[in-house]
Amino acid sequence: MQKKRVTIAYGDGIGPEIMDAAIKILKAANVPLEYDEIQVGQKMFESGFESGINPESWGILKENKVFLKAPITTPQGGGFKSLNVSARKNLGLFANVRPVRAYAPFVRTHHPEMDLVIIRENEEDLYAGIEYELSDEVVQSLKLISRKGSEKIVRYAFEYARINGRKKVTCMTKDNIMKLADGLFHRVFDEVAKEYPGIEANHKIIDIGSALIADSPEDFDVVVTLNLYGDIISDIAAQVAGSVGMMGSSNIGADYAMFEAIHGSAPDISGQGIANPSGLINGAILMLYHLGLSKDGAKVQNAWLKTLEDGVHTGDVYKEGMSTRRVTTMEFAEAVIERLGQAPTNFKAIDPSKLYEESIKVSLSKKEPKEKKVVGVDVFLDYQTSSEELSTRINALELGSLYLKVISNRGHNIYVNKEVKPAAGRHWRCRFFHKSDGDVSNADIVKLLSALNGGGLSFIKMESLNTFDSKRGYSLAPGE
Repeated sequence: MQKKRVTIAYGDGIGPEIMDAAIKILKAANVPLEYDEIQVGQKMFESGFESGINPESWGILKENKVFLKAPITTPQGGGFKSLNVSARKNLGLFANVRPVRAYAPFVRTHHPEMDLVIIRENEEDLYAGIEYELSDEVVQSLKLISRKGSEKIVRYAFEYARINGRKKVTCMTKDNIMKLADGLFHRVFDEVAKEYPGIEANHKIIDIGSALIADSPEDFDVVVTLNLYGDIISDIAAQVAGSVGMMGSSNIGADYAMFEAIHGSAPDISGQGIANPSGLINGAILMLYHLGLSKDGAKVQNAWLKTLEDGVHTGDVYKEGMSTRRVTTMEFAEAVIERLGQAPTNFKAIDPSKLYEESIKVSLSKKEPKEKKVVGVDVFLDYQTSSEELSTRINALELGSLYLKVISNRGHNIYVNKEVKPAAGRHWRCRFFHKSDGDVSNADIVKLLSALNGGGLSFIKMESLNTFDSKRGYSLAPGE
């Protein structure tokens, strides 16, 4: 068989140790792979590459299309960008897939029947990384959700369930609060679910959904959710299953794929030889299945399962009376290698002939564009003042065809329809509408901004208030 080329990166912290272990197992199993190593992470950040990777490495990634990555350390602050986020965006890796199951009784857990898959949207949400410091006391992060992005991940989740014989898909959002952003994701989920009548579909608010994953994860099958929520609940699920160090994950796009452990670089234990390599091993197994190397994937996975049930454990899952040997990172890898060709007896052995080879293809529905109208504008001001002074100053200006309806301070209304509550600060949202309830033109907005500027009021951003097919496309201020 012709060998397939994959890109690997050893990462930071415990990354080199667990990558050494994973690659040693793959080579011992005679998996037909060739490896192109690239440098990513802390050294690249320190060399001036803000995303932790250089242009030459991007080229290798795109040529090989498949990337096995150990954890990296992203420096805090200073404008550095997460390599994971950059790779997901640049390579179009819209689906993050994290299988989470219990390995009881050999790995301690309160949920021995747990076997779920978390499918997380990977490109949007707060992970778009668009942030602004709007004043010396207020910063802003933009949460961006699109219909296209929502539909891609929801359809992927239902297709994953169909292909893998899963019976239920649960959507998790916070649309009782974020009615527009999370509301869009939930609406798309409901629309797509109707096309899969054989799969049960339900929805949970993310806070109670997270609690239920921690309390009764066996009730879930496939969970699909937004980027930030998926990041959080996948760690919750992995921890209650037994250990965050056990689980791998795949990042899938139309043309490229990246595989990794779900945990971080754990610099506090690096160099000690005690890290559990299972997360990256499982990431590598997912990579083998993705490459169509099902026999090799099953061979490695069965050996790994056999190692677990034989009680050969790293310190994070070692338990007196259940474990038989406490081993180092590399000793664990060697134990897996000794069991290559063997099958577990307590866990169900993986049969490669029963693995689904069908790839998941996502096609999006076509929607007619909605009629958009601009009916108002929010202007944000950076101005040290009181609510009484600000409302008085704005109302004294010549605002043309617009009028001031609402002023809020960090979301708290202090002026609605000329009724003023006392407040002070440097970050104000001022909402303007047309005096005759008509549409607002660009000329109206330019005149408004000119009047504010002439009045000594420093505006820092603005947002148009739109309707789409006559439906409001903005949230109401409290009391509006």
